[in-house]
Amino acid sequence: MFSAPRAIEATIFAQLPDALHRKGAPSEWVAGQPSPHVPHSGLEGPCFDREGRFFCVDVPYGRIFSISGSGEFSVFADYEGEPNGLKIDGDGRFIIADYRNGLVELVPQSGEVKTICHRHRVERFKAINDLTLASNGDVYFTDQGLTGLHDPTGRVFRLRSDGRLDLLLSNVPSPNGLVLNLDETELYVAATRGNCIWRVPLLPDGTVTKVGIFIQMSGGVGPDGLALDNDGNLAVAHVGLGCVWLFSRFGEALLRINTPTGRKATNIAYGGPEGRTLYITEQDGGAILTAEMPVAGARPAPQFGRPKEA
Repeated sequence: MFSAPRAIEATIFAQLPDALHRKGAPSEWVAGQPSPHVPHSGLEGPCFDREGRFFCVDVPYGRIFSISGSGEFSVFADYEGEPNGLKIDGDGRFIIADYRNGLVELVPQSGEVKTICHRHRVERFKAINDLTLASNGDVYFTDQGLTGLHDPTGRVFRLRSDGRLDLLLSNVPSPNGLVLNLDETELYVAATRGNCIWRVPLLPDGTVTKVGIFIQMSGGVGPDGLALDNDGNLAVAHVGLGCVWLFSRFGEALLRINTPTGRKATNIAYGGPEGRTLYITEQDGGAILTAEMPVAGARPAPQFGRPKEA
């Protein structure tokens, strides 16, 4: 075991205004969750585009928000779906892990949502959760559904830029956030209901081997969103514990960031002028929080052509 890391307090950058709350609105996503959830929104998927504009999603109500530099929310898109994870590539494409619809692309100019991938072979996904982009155009994403220790059948997929869909893992108890290491030879996957981070080595032939636990955690519900900085340190949003952790590339705890608005830190992204500000979505308070980090993150978004449908 390691010594307890230094703790800091995140600050409030923005909070969803009452005018954008969906109080009492029906939501299959909210009704289907095993624990109480804030009914007015479900902030997730913080993301920056190449120009530094900030976005996040609202899972149960199918909204994508843009947040100004002064912390003002506006509805960027509103569609029939449950956007859970969001990434914007170097070409400006909005790629969404949609819990209801699969992997989709939002066309900002028209608001149209196009399907990229919604099933593996002829089997539909359980319900995909989050995604990360590789520099060669591959998209890695988690298929979480309602899996857990009682049903460890959550999956991790890779959609290659040529349209091939690879099933990498099929035995994860609630796969959630994921991110590649600096040289893209390993994938970190948050196994929420296992309360741990899996380390997934990626072989040159496209397969995986010797998958193991990189970090075993405790408390709360478990890890959710992940982000990597330029030293290879891994930031982990810990749902239910009210904090975000920073771990070294060796798995040692370096920093704890407490979330003042509630206990549901769902996801994280690096941004700011120098890429050293960590932005945190926190669902209890409907808030975007920030913390200044010791090392910059936010590597440039991969640029690649449109992936073919699987």
